[in-house]
Amino acid sequence: MVLKDMIMIFVGAIILILGVLIGVAFLTLLERKLLGYIQIRKGPNKVGIMGVLQPFSDAIKLFTKEQTYPVYSNYMSYYFSPIVSFILSLLIWMVIPYYFNMINFSLGTLFFLCCTSLGVYTVMIAGWSSNSNYSLLGGLRAVAQTISYEVSLALILMSSLVMIMGFDLMMFILYQDYIWFIFLMFPLGLCLMSSMLAETNRTPFDFAEGESELVSGFNVEYSSGGFALIFLAEYSSILFMSMMFVLTFLGGFSMSLFFYLKLSLISFLFIWVRGTLPRYRYDKLMYLAWKSYLPISLNFLLFFMGVKIFLM
Repeated sequence: MVLKDMIMIFVGAIILILGVLIGVAFLTLLERKLLGYIQIRKGPNKVGIMGVLQPFSDAIKLFTKEQTYPVYSNYMSYYFSPIVSFILSLLIWMVIPYYFNMINFSLGTLFFLCCTSLGVYTVMIAGWSSNSNYSLLGGLRAVAQTISYEVSLALILMSSLVMIMGFDLMMFILYQDYIWFIFLMFPLGLCLMSSMLAETNRTPFDFAEGESELVSGFNVEYSSGGFALIFLAEYSSILFMSMMFVLTFLGGFSMSLFFYLKLSLISFLFIWVRGTLPRYRYDKLMYLAWKSYLPISLNFLLFFMGVKIFLM
């Protein structure tokens, strides 16, 4: 029986990962289409019907190109950091509170925070091991940014954890049966949204990939497969962050079309922001994290602790 359960968990994990990869492929297509229409052009429309097969042709092109590496790079860490980054971004998906077959454990939120913290190291090593000044600067920027926003991200999540008094993501479904947390904690919801943008290195916080001053940031020396894996990890984390936002603030997990529509809406917001907002200035980004979001999230945490004690 135990062996059967293990096989079921393994098969479920494989199906989940395949689903995530297909989702990521079509998220890149959605982004290119949306940015195209925002900039009054078509976007990919040649490969397949309306460009539907474009992500697959991109993947084939990237993974069949020659893998180059700088002569002076630290080869092992240079080679493996995108792979580890990609594995970590897929590993976080195991915390989805499925009703069947999957690993549903009671410390899902802690696991999520641990995996996102580990993701910082892969970016740092990718930037450092390339042995290029541009990629090193991009890596340092990304690390400083991610660490800064992780603090406020954890504190914002703690406010919602105080409301449910547990780390289990299944609890969010029960506690948001009558009212979504976004209505109770609207300012925190906005803070969480922008913290997620910063956490995933997206516009307007994409300093790790500042093309105008750093060529392309920490991934400047990567080509073919390594480059593809870095971007797969980034888009996978965008999808996961969207799902985390829906879980914690928009009614929890449900095996329904409405849940996937909510997830798609948050992913759409990520892309919409990219098409609309210019890049922040780096010192203002740090100022926003430490002088605005940190005090706000701390004050709200104390407030919701008081609310919880009052309700108990």
